[in-house]
Amino acid sequence: MFSENNYLQKMSKTFDVFTKELSSLRTGRANSSMLDIVKVDVYGQKMPINQLGSITTPDPRMINIQVWDLNNVALIDSSIKKSELGLNPQIDGQLIRLPIPDLSEERRNEMKKMIKSMGEKCKISIRNIRREANDELKKLLKSKNISEDEEKKLEKKIQTITDDQIKKIDEKVISKETEIMKI
Repeated sequence: MFSENNYLQKMSKTFDVFTKELSSLRTGRANSSMLDIVKVDVYGQKMPINQLGSITTPDPRMINIQVWDLNNVALIDSSIKKSELGLNPQIDGQLIRLPIPDLSEERRNEMKKMIKSMGEKCKISIRNIRREANDELKKLLKSKNISEDEEKKLEKKIQTITDDQIKKIDEKVISKETEIMKI
């Protein structure tokens, strides 16, 4: 049987992934979630930094990573340098300091474009989920499991869910752009 909740959950998961990607963008303020996208090749697998040390933000322009195993310091350092974060780690024993530089006007505009692009990709995913739902409805109608009226009613529900999700994406994009443009 068709369940619009199933598709709502898929769309919500897509939105959650988008939100997580956005939170990893550098806005000029220290935020430990910026490091979520960095994976370190250690113990034969790729691990997030928060599983290799304690991450703190002692002030708005600094992230500290207290690495638990001294052997992992160099690995974490190189993973951060290879990432697209544009951060330059400073090592002090088992403590890695990440100063967060101010964003230049050029970098801010670059990031606005990235945010818009990420928003568009998320909207495309949401629309693909809508199409998948509508295809399922057409199959159910063709096999006479639902009536035409039911199909139209469910299509409207799916469209409403899609519109709500796209509105949430637009709001998130605008709020992130505003955050980045603040000095």
